[in-house]
Amino acid sequence: MSNAKVRGIVHLIEDTKSFGQKGFRKRMIVLEQQNGRFANFIPLEFTNDACDLADDLRLGDEIDVTYRLSGRKWQKDPSSEVKYFLSAEAMAFTKAGAASSKDGFDPEDINNEFSQAGADDDAPF
Repeated sequence: MSNAKVRGIVHLIEDTKSFGQKGFRKRMIVLEQQNGRFANFIPLEFTNDACDLADDLRLGDEIDVTYRLSGRKWQKDPSSEVKYFLSAEAMAFTKAGAASSKDGFDPEDINNEFSQAGADDDAPF
């Protein structure tokens, strides 16, 4: 199955939560989309190492998120009702108009900054 994309404004960023003895981690963000009269709120979950990606997000950022749908079946015991759960697992994101998922960071900006600072600086390195 291929991954899908969704665009929205960051409405909520939760703290990372850990579960179980193996340290499974999950972090939810919620995107807001304006669809006419009503707002649409889309919860997306970053899991494990991907939780750290959300550190670069700020409320109000417009982002495109690549996600995959995952579902699971749960039944307490053979005689109980079967329940199904669906989640959208965020894989990566880019800020709208940015080329990368890291605040539109351009390594060339750092090189220019250092070369300008080094011209007037007597530092030995």
